[in-house]
Amino acid sequence: MPTLQPVPATNQLIAALPRHSRLRFLGGCTPIELVFGEVLTRPGERIRHVYFPIEGFISLMSSQDNKANLAVGLVGNEGMLGTSLVLGVNLSPLYAVVRQTGMALRMSATDFRRELDATPALQQEVKRYLYVVMGQLAQNTICAHFHLLEARLARCLLMMRDRAHSETFHATHEILAQILGVRRVGITKAATSLQNHSLISYNRGAITIMDSTGLEAASCDCFSLDNASYNRIMLRPT
Repeated sequence: MPTLQPVPATNQLIAALPRHSRLRFLGGCTPIELVFGEVLTRPGERIRHVYFPIEGFISLMSSQDNKANLAVGLVGNEGMLGTSLVLGVNLSPLYAVVRQTGMALRMSATDFRRELDATPALQQEVKRYLYVVMGQLAQNTICAHFHLLEARLARCLLMMRDRAHSETFHATHEILAQILGVRRVGITKAATSLQNHSLISYNRGAITIMDSTGLEAASCDCFSLDNASYNRIMLRPT
């Protein structure tokens, strides 16, 4: 495996490892560029690599009729793609589609399983992250059933902002409709309302958050609940 030199460990799961374990883990990683629209996994396919985003982010999509139909989660530098390996399952349950280009670290599934066995701290971090993801999946179900589209869209844009690490990121109405599982006309109406309140601006697929505080106020409570869950579980002392 090539030794990683120029790319810093800014993925939060990797950064949380003890220094010796972190350096060894980085030595087994390959820096890659996430390409917008690339499908990294498909349901039922064998997991060959795990991914640790640094700059870009990945949308996890459920499927119907062999198509990626509805987003159930986002993976940025707070987490990883391929968590089912820690459960001993090497098949992907979901589509994973790159929604924001950027650098990531990739490791073969074989090497990752070896690192899990050799590094208790890595097991601990990934299991904690998996617990957080399970909670987010449950929160998404509540959000989709009970909350208005405009609030759900505000939450989605805030989540994308946090993972893009930028107030401006790429997200067409078509992509947002797919992520939220609604018709495109609904996204257009909700986005227009947010723009009329000077919370966002959008042009040709580029969305800019103009007022983060206002957008958080327009969002449902799910955004703050997700953040609180992550902070409580992932940032607590070992």
